[in-house]
Amino acid sequence: MRDETVAGFLRQLAARTPAPSGGTAAALQAAQAAALVAMVARYSDGPRSDPAVASRVIPAADALIDEALGLAEADAVAFGKVIAAYQLPRQTPQEQQARSTAIMNALAGASRPPADLLLACTRLADLAEDLLPTANRTLLGDLAAAASCIRAAADIARVNIEANLSSATRTGLAADLEAAAISAADSDAAAIIDRADRLVAAVREAVGG
Repeated sequence: MRDETVAGFLRQLAARTPAPSGGTAAALQAAQAAALVAMVARYSDGPRSDPAVASRVIPAADALIDEALGLAEADAVAFGKVIAAYQLPRQTPQEQQARSTAIMNALAGASRPPADLLLACTRLADLAEDLLPTANRTLLGDLAAAASCIRAAADIARVNIEANLSSATRTGLAADLEAAAISAADSDAAAIIDRADRLVAAVREAVGG
């Protein structure tokens, strides 16, 4: 995926195949957000900027690009395991039980990449918020674009966690564990989305929108 062209990736996304899918797209939204934050920070070296902020933001944002790409790949792998579990034989009671267990474990595992993505989005929001006060004024729109990408990534991750864990519950995962995990994901995503919305609003106010 790291060496795939944009056009090639979009063809894969559009194809009738289970992966890549929405989770991969969410992680790539986060990767784009990290790249935009890093770019704005690199341009924020003028007299009104704070070199200390830029020097802190740039390496952190660069690292999050790589992390998000890794999560895009991990999501595709995890979803492939879900598909493989659903394709297991189910002719005998033993096979049915083994299949149910495999599906449950695969769905729970598929919730890990989006959960990690929410953590990455939180760190991205931290960086964008730190950068905003001293960012190059001509690139505030790019910082707003980063915030919008963060918002999209968090929203998709939340839905994917809910879908995966709800399905896992139906195959045997403890309901209380599922409910707690979904509640935590919803809370984390809601906080990230609120921060992203406030970042966009602050940019719009700064540019007179």
